[in-house]
Amino acid sequence: MRIAVLALQGAFLEHEMMLSKLGVDCFEVRQLEDWQQEKDGLIIPGGESTTQGKLLRDLGLLTPIREAIEGGLPVFGTCAGLILLAREVEGNSPSAPVPPRLATMHMTAARNAYGRQLGSFHTEAHFKGIEGDIPMTFIRAPYIKEASEEVEVLSEVDGHIVAARQGNQLVTAFHPELDDDMRVHEYFLKMVKSR
Repeated sequence: MRIAVLALQGAFLEHEMMLSKLGVDCFEVRQLEDWQQEKDGLIIPGGESTTQGKLLRDLGLLTPIREAIEGGLPVFGTCAGLILLAREVEGNSPSAPVPPRLATMHMTAARNAYGRQLGSFHTEAHFKGIEGDIPMTFIRAPYIKEASEEVEVLSEVDGHIVAARQGNQLVTAFHPELDDDMRVHEYFLKMVKSR
């Protein structure tokens, strides 16, 4: 198994370290040439979704990655990755142009949804398909405000959807790569294996 990790900006190294602990080979995607390598799945890290979206567009990666996801490539987006995969996003400035996104998941994300004061917090909660509660670290996190019927809700915190799946696509509003618990990454790798 070989996982591509989008390495344009954000917390990609932490995902790579998590995959390494799980004994999974990975490589960084920084340009179109990298993307053309063989891969079984893709991780889109947290960071700044607007910056990542613009870089995806400018580097010619936006369309090939979108097509691969629509073609069934398993993808796991955390925090900014959730925003990039969301069909609709709330919280962008009304006067600003809509930043480029992959927009492959039928859901609406609320950006910086917890506000500046609650910009970062840690909790534990249930995650469907994983036994027991898992640690969740939120950093200026979004949440999923609305999800269509084809989106399966996997976890909620304080009444907000913070993890979901739509077929080959998995998203979390929190950063599982920043905790020692490897079960969310293991959940994604099972998705990859069952493809």
